[in-house]
Amino acid sequence: MKKILAVAAAVLAIIATIYFMSTAGGNAAAETDYLRIHVRANSNSRTDQNIKYIVKDEVVKFITPYAAECTDKQKAMQVIGGLLKEIEKVCDKTLAAHGFSYKSKAEVREEQFPTRVYGELTLENGLYDALIIELGSGTGDNWWCVIYPPLCFTSGNGNVQYRSAIMDIINKFKRK
Repeated sequence: MKKILAVAAAVLAIIATIYFMSTAGGNAAAETDYLRIHVRANSNSRTDQNIKYIVKDEVVKFITPYAAECTDKQKAMQVIGGLLKEIEKVCDKTLAAHGFSYKSKAEVREEQFPTRVYGELTLENGLYDALIIELGSGTGDNWWCVIYPPLCFTSGNGNVQYRSAIMDIINKFKRK
């Protein structure tokens, strides 16, 4: 009987948490646990879309060693925020090497993102802190990913682990 009451209490707590998060107007985990990246192309022309991916690849190469060393989102925001000028230099150098005269702009700010699925991880729509890179006018289609935890920026070991808070609670009560 105690186990049933404990499980019922856990389920009620989960429902209350979900209700609170939905009525609070956002995804609290999104705002606290992730630093995303958003690269906006100059336009939707084929050439601007192609260079967006080339620039993205160079930015990923540049940021990877820095992002791989970050142990939490705050550290990632601090590190990435301190690299904005260097990130712009990487972007601008890549653009120029491919014959583009427009420049880039990089900043870390809060931005609205739609629901995105990265393998088995789903990030709900909501406001997220993100590195925003605009190439030229920045009005073209985008490329999105996650810097922290390092889904796009890893040192190659891929040892990112995710846990479900709900499953942790259920497993805790099963052990009792």
